[in-house]
Amino acid sequence: MESISEIKSKFLSASIQDISALINLYCNDTRKGVQNIICQYQKKIEVYQKEQLRLDTMLTFEKECYQKGYRIVAGIDEVGRGPLAGPVVTAAVILPENCKIEGVNDSKKLSAKKRQQLYHIICEKAISYSIGIVSSERIDEINILQATYEAMREALEKLSVTPEFVLADAVHIPHITIPQRGIIGGDGKSISIAAASIVAKVTRDAMMEEFSKLYTQYGFERNKGYGSQEHMQAIKQYGICAIHRKTFVKNILPTQQNQIKSDNKAKGTKGELLAVKEMKKAGYIILERNYRCECGEIDIIAQKQNTIVFTEVKLRQTEKNGQPCEAVTKQKQKRIVQTAMYYISENNITELDMRFDVAEILEKQKQYYFRYIENAFWLE
Repeated sequence: MESISEIKSKFLSASIQDISALINLYCNDTRKGVQNIICQYQKKIEVYQKEQLRLDTMLTFEKECYQKGYRIVAGIDEVGRGPLAGPVVTAAVILPENCKIEGVNDSKKLSAKKRQQLYHIICEKAISYSIGIVSSERIDEINILQATYEAMREALEKLSVTPEFVLADAVHIPHITIPQRGIIGGDGKSISIAAASIVAKVTRDAMMEEFSKLYTQYGFERNKGYGSQEHMQAIKQYGICAIHRKTFVKNILPTQQNQIKSDNKAKGTKGELLAVKEMKKAGYIILERNYRCECGEIDIIAQKQNTIVFTEVKLRQTEKNGQPCEAVTKQKQKRIVQTAMYYISENNITELDMRFDVAEILEKQKQYYFRYIENAFWLE
């Protein structure tokens, strides 16, 4: 009879595909040690099968491309839209058809150690991968959204193989001729985008660790340029360095203009809270506050009966320059409508009517006066 250690050695050296056969072979061995081994490896198989199902789900968008005749599919994602310092980095990754890499997921859900391990596997298995980098200076010149698009185009251009289709995380990349699809939360839904998010994250983190050796006082090796308390305190103490985004950090440095902006923001928040209170009294169900997307922002999204309502809140302290609703210009109306359409599409709303309202709040002698205007505007 084989010893328990010999059986354990067989399980240790077996591939995941062979473990089931070993379990069947030794399942009638009543020794407790053998049964413990079987129990341990049954759990391992369950974990493996669960991971395979997750990876199958993450191949959904790629398989849709394959079915349409697109065989070379690139996933693309960015890292670094939000930091106060450093570049925005994008990665484009083309994986082999139906490629599964265990553990690949949204880079934000992985530890630094796991990202490093997967980075090397992705780079080894990929048909092609590339990086696009746009500096903090360029971000200040053209804004972060346009800089992200520029970095994405750079990454696609640098691929050694031209993709037939591009899957992007959330965005539609302007000025490219390759067919593309933006997927909200794509780094957790598409294996190609997830792989790109890992490559971009590992690349940018390594860059910020190198920058930390040049600019030691900001703790870039820890915060990667994001606005941690340590980082913001260093900016106030030492000022900014060459890789800081001036358009991002200006609100941290105390100035009279920033104080005015802060006061105005506080008043705007107060106005929105008052509008929410009055709308609830009138029977509205509040769905969202301060909804944002790449098109713009909507103060309040609500529902009343079978109508979804997009409400802009305007507060003024005087009527000298007109009624508050007059501040909702044609340009502002257009952005609100575009944002509303994005929200409708994102949430797959098909059976509700739509309306654009304005909540007016006028402040006089520390008293607030509220007026609600239904169907305040509509753009064809």
